Amino acid sequence: MAPTGKSAVGVVRAFSAKLYRGTFARYFASSAVALGVDTTIFFGSVALGAPPTPASAVAYSVGILVHWLITSRAVFPADVAERGPARTRQKFLFVLSALAGLAATTGMVSAGAAMEASLVLTKGVAVAVSFMINWLLRRFLVFPAQAVAA
Repeated sequence: MAPTGKSAVGVVRAFSAKLYRGTFARYFASSAVALGVDTTIFFGSVALGAPPTPASAVAYSVGILVHWLITSRAVFPADVAERGPARTRQKFLFVLSALAGLAATTGMVSAGAAMEASLVLTKGVAVAVSFMINWLLRRFLVFPAQAVAA
């Protein structure tokens, strides 16, 4: 039993329910929009003859910009720092979190392309890994007040 008197399963269920309400749902939706931009640019670029690795990097980078605009306005609006040094630091952390996802994405797409794996499958795995990296970093590092309040 957990100290609160709930079983471990009950604690996990309560945590999962809380995670999927509110902030996580909005973050998931904002990620879906950014992903739509990313994948459209990626597959469009590859269809036009661009190599997969740079196409992945460019597409992900545009997705970063879209994601900041949506996330800072619709997911964590109460936790966006005031203009000035604090906001600059927050944007820097957001970009660093995105670069962690970019490294995972381009690395996985490069490996998949080198193995001649399906780009759709490779990109799908890269999206899932990148999503979790970014969610955790943004929730607990970039917008930490939201993590404490949730």
